Amino acid sequence: MLSGGRRKRGFRAITLMYHDVVKSGDADSSGFPGRAPSRYKLDSVLFERHLSAIASTATSPASVADFGEAPRGRSSRPLFLTFDDGGASARLIGEALAGMGWPGHFFIPVDFIGKPGFLDEGGITTLVQMGHVIGTHSCSHPVPMSRLTDKQLLEEWRRSATVLSEIVGDSVVTGSVPGGYVSGRVAEAAAASGIRVLFTSEPVESVRDIQGCLLLGRYAILARTPAERAARLARGDLGPRLRQRASWRAKGLAKVALGDRYRTLRSALLGTA
Repeated sequence: MLSGGRRKRGFRAITLMYHDVVKSGDADSSGFPGRAPSRYKLDSVLFERHLSAIASTATSPASVADFGEAPRGRSSRPLFLTFDDGGASARLIGEALAGMGWPGHFFIPVDFIGKPGFLDEGGITTLVQMGHVIGTHSCSHPVPMSRLTDKQLLEEWRRSATVLSEIVGDSVVTGSVPGGYVSGRVAEAAAASGIRVLFTSEPVESVRDIQGCLLLGRYAILARTPAERAARLARGDLGPRLRQRASWRAKGLAKVALGDRYRTLRSALLGTA
């Protein structure tokens, strides 16, 4: 849990964190392979149900590009849909969102651009043409990112933002933290690299400001998340948000108690993250 930064009064947002969307039984076709990443990959049929369920809430997803310096009202709470890892399925996801008139946010680890299972440069520019937001997901997708040196953190954020800016033809000022391991140093390096909105994996709707970079939490969507639960999260229902918050805190306590053994045990159970 990140304790640094100051809370932005009046700023709140609900963000759903998706990854890849794949056909049943073909999890390794898009994004990072293995059991751990597959926990976050939705079956394409289920994803369509998610979109329909979210649409039924009468809540239209927004673009973070419109998340300006002043909130539209104290009760305003925009909904953002984000997609991590830059998997090849992002193009089809983008088409589905565009068909509904919704913007998506796609976060790309640039060292994987054009590799099997990942977007190429043409796919990234196509997403931009559809009206979606492209952001950085670092260069090499280091997990945990918080263990990098200050120099390495700056390299991950600056180079990735530069590469993506050259592809899309505009400044890239949004990003998301690989693996959810955020710290004050990670956020400060992002801010120093020109990132103005950084998504974490902490399940909160409050927004923090670290050196001019807004930190937004996200609610995780897993492979087996029912469409009804995604709709409840999008609507801001308290129950599913509290459950994710409790799970996040429990994992945080486990990480503190077990130290390096936490990741060793997780990798043994799920494979490489």
